[in-house]
Amino acid sequence: MDYEVVIGLEVHSELKTHSKIFCGCSTQFGSEQNTNVCPVCLGMPGVLPVVNEKVVEFAVRAGLALNCEILPFSKFDRKNYYYPDLPKNYQTSQYDLPIALNGYLDIEVGGETKRIGITRIHMEEDAGKLVHAGTISNADYTLVDYNRTGVPLIEIVSEPDLRSPEEAKAYLEKIKSILEYLDVSDCKMEEGSLRCDANISLRPRGTEPFGTKSEIKNLNSFRAVQKGLEYEVERQTDLLEEGGKVVQETRSWDDAAGVTVSLRSKEQAHDYRYLPEPDLVPIVVDPSWVEEIRSNLPELPDERKKRMMETHGLSSYDASVLTASRAQAEYFDALTAQGVDAKAAANWVMGEVAKHLNSNGLTIAQCPVSAENLAGMLTLVDKGTISHKIAKTVFEEMWTSGKAAEQIVREKGLVQISDSSAIIGIVDAVLAANPQSVADFQAGKERALGFLVGQIMKQTKGRANPEMVNTLLKERIGQM
Repeated sequence: MDYEVVIGLEVHSELKTHSKIFCGCSTQFGSEQNTNVCPVCLGMPGVLPVVNEKVVEFAVRAGLALNCEILPFSKFDRKNYYYPDLPKNYQTSQYDLPIALNGYLDIEVGGETKRIGITRIHMEEDAGKLVHAGTISNADYTLVDYNRTGVPLIEIVSEPDLRSPEEAKAYLEKIKSILEYLDVSDCKMEEGSLRCDANISLRPRGTEPFGTKSEIKNLNSFRAVQKGLEYEVERQTDLLEEGGKVVQETRSWDDAAGVTVSLRSKEQAHDYRYLPEPDLVPIVVDPSWVEEIRSNLPELPDERKKRMMETHGLSSYDASVLTASRAQAEYFDALTAQGVDAKAAANWVMGEVAKHLNSNGLTIAQCPVSAENLAGMLTLVDKGTISHKIAKTVFEEMWTSGKAAEQIVREKGLVQISDSSAIIGIVDAVLAANPQSVADFQAGKERALGFLVGQIMKQTKGRANPEMVNTLLKERIGQM
């Protein structure tokens, strides 16, 4: 049978505030265990929480960027459940009156644009962290770090509009990009700042009712999202084809084994016994404040992509890659602001710069070659001072030394040879030493010319002007 995949994502993003959502404790990642805590975030009796206004502002910013309706009246609720890293035995979240509703996000997969509905965005506090350690007297044990307890989160809940693991990955990538542009989250997935739960079910294509869903918890990379969902599609398809039934359950993704593993059954909806948080007043949002936030939103990825295509004539693909992160888009804009060719700048950012960043595990914000220095090098290429081949040598030196391109070219004597009188002797010598290649070219074998060019570039250590070399070779061979 042909099955249709139905996916919805719940994206959890820690907000980039200095203090927690209901107290003044630091949100700094990596602090010594259980040092960023106080009676409020530890849930001690008799303490009262106070809402961090910056959290509300960041949630509104995210809601506006995701085309949501900002509710003028919302409230916090207690979501009751027990877990060792939840010291209050309830989580302060939002239930029936969240901060934002009814949004959408456009994604592009396979050259087609698709609109994904966003059900809601709500604010809540994060739980602590369980640290599963070794053994004490041959008994397994788990430690609890409460530093993360009370760190502010927004949860972005999509409609079940995603129809493939590829769409789910593209959706999560777009969410990450927008949150980075808004500067409301650092989105460091390796630190848990951005993670998601995925709900997936199958139904016979052409039917309306949803199938029984499985939930994959705490996916913290784009690869995990796509691979985990691909595995679930295969697992659920096999079950249904064999006449079995998919049970409603929560599963986790084992990246090493490449499988999802059952955690617990969810045959019945869990009763969280939501009740309005009695220690926090409702949130009344002034419409003028919302409009002030809207007016200060940055240029978002789709807008920036459109501008790059219209202003610089870039392809949709190039513009999409360059705008995937705010830092990369700003690096590119800094290059073009200095007058360098936009296509050349795009090729270098997506090529050599990206290659060096990936191999060194760096982000574009950590790039040791500034936009100013790279623009200086591209200007030398455009003027013919250095060749494209030499430019790569110069870039390597810029990466390690931090020096400007002009200084490197001057110190290492890398100026391109563009004087025909300085090249013609080498051309004649190469032709004399390679009569077979000359004959091959005369016989119509174009590749032979490339060999001859390579020999000349080798003798000039890559400094000869390639266009001039090609011209001189053809002229000399034509005279033979």
